[in-house]
Amino acid sequence: MSRRGGEVVVVTGASAGVGRATVREFARRGARIGLLARGRVGLEGARRDVEELGGRALVLPTDVADADAVERAAAAVETEFGAIDVWVNNAMVSVYSTVWQMTPEEFRRVTDVTYLGTVHGTLAALRRMLPRDRGCVVQVGSALAYRAIPLQSAYCAAKHAMKGFTQSLRTELLHEGSNVRVTMVHLPAVNTPQFEWTKSRLPRQALPVPPIYQPEVAARAIYFAAHSNRREVQVGGSTVFALLGNKIAPGFADWYLGKVVGYSGQQTNEPADPNRPHNLWEPIEGDRGAHGRYDDRAYRSSPQVWANTHRGLVALAGAGLAGVLLAAASRSKKAATSEKAARKEIAQTRRGKHEDERDCGSSRR
Repeated sequence: MSRRGGEVVVVTGASAGVGRATVREFARRGARIGLLARGRVGLEGARRDVEELGGRALVLPTDVADADAVERAAAAVETEFGAIDVWVNNAMVSVYSTVWQMTPEEFRRVTDVTYLGTVHGTLAALRRMLPRDRGCVVQVGSALAYRAIPLQSAYCAAKHAMKGFTQSLRTELLHEGSNVRVTMVHLPAVNTPQFEWTKSRLPRQALPVPPIYQPEVAARAIYFAAHSNRREVQVGGSTVFALLGNKIAPGFADWYLGKVVGYSGQQTNEPADPNRPHNLWEPIEGDRGAHGRYDDRAYRSSPQVWANTHRGLVALAGAGLAGVLLAAASRSKKAATSEKAARKEIAQTRRGKHEDERDCGSSRR
């Protein structure tokens, strides 16, 4: 997919959090990156990151809820850098609230950005990739696309919608015999600035449900998904557990989230500031970077992600271990057989000696 000058990539939600970490991950490989988000200051910070790491960047302040604006941004990227190789749909907003406290306008806004923003980005990418018959669209999903939790109904619904949209698109690409790929990366709780600027009606400070991972863990998985043939990539053991748990015991998951961890697990003991600014309607200016406030609680790596992205090595190691165990079992069986044969021989020898002694005694008599 890459070519001289580095591959061309578009990342939405590029100014902070997982998007910012993803930008850095591609920049390390010399990519030329179109940076889409609403806040210019954060985008300029992302541009500096890219250039310091050896890539090139184009700052494009864009609200992905505006389909025309996304289309203009895609055209600008191709004018500046050439054909887009990878499009990463990552932009999102959310609201922490019970369903009955939400307003129709809030539901619409979360849907417009988190779900329809993905649709708009995908359409802009497909208009360019389909005629060339190459390229990859990466949808940044969530474990919440499979197992919804309380207090984030609009966001969970948007991620569910993203999953359904992507599954339909995948089947259509297969029908057409297209070489354009679409893949999803489902994330766990990640330490990003999201929890400081998301609109919230919670009485205490919002917290990603532990275990928490650093955004670089997600970024590495997104880069891997863009360059592999995986249909989906799950990030973190907690994501895998959520998917399996919801398949096996969805009713128990409802009870556990509603009664045990769903409310307390999303809040710290620190009172929330009811007047703090949020980014639902407008960006919060400033460069927040990739990390949120939970560095001391976040994991920098995930054994599950390593195993998931190195399946060949894991399979080889598993085959090697199976071979060692089989050889050990074979040796043990041979040893047991030899010992049994030796005991039988000794017993036969002893019986022979007893018979000889009886024969000698009879002859003496």
